[in-house]
Amino acid sequence: MPKGEGKLIAQNRKARYEYTILETIEAGIVLKGTEIKSIRAGRINLKDGYASIRDGEIWLYNVHIAPFEQGNQFNHDPVRPRKLLMKKKQIDSLYGEVKQGGNTLVPLKVYIKNGFAKVLIGLAKGKKQYDKRETIKRREQDRQMRRAIKDNY
Repeated sequence: MPKGEGKLIAQNRKARYEYTILETIEAGIVLKGTEIKSIRAGRINLKDGYASIRDGEIWLYNVHIAPFEQGNQFNHDPVRPRKLLMKKKQIDSLYGEVKQGGNTLVPLKVYIKNGFAKVLIGLAKGKKQYDKRETIKRREQDRQMRRAIKDNY
């Protein structure tokens, strides 16, 4: 998690189950008019989102930001592609990593930091079914251990 992270708005909990996160990078989001108001209200969904590198720029797809209720004709398309703000060097290194088979970019969290919306992008590798079962098993064991410790005290 980046140092000095602001107010958490949305989290993609399914991503850590579906993917092994190799690296995380913070990026700014280019937003239009009322989108930031909807984000501050927590009306964003990262569930099916992913990022892609196209023409030397990184874009965020399938992230749903609900239209702002008090907005008028200036409301936005809820699932439009949104450009992410990163340094060229970071984008180039991510491009090399994504070109390797099985790696993808997924949004993990959206938060407000210093008044700006930021997204935490994870360089991820898809998990196999047996890895997912292992994750569930480990989570259950941790839960049982915490329960046992709690009962003993």
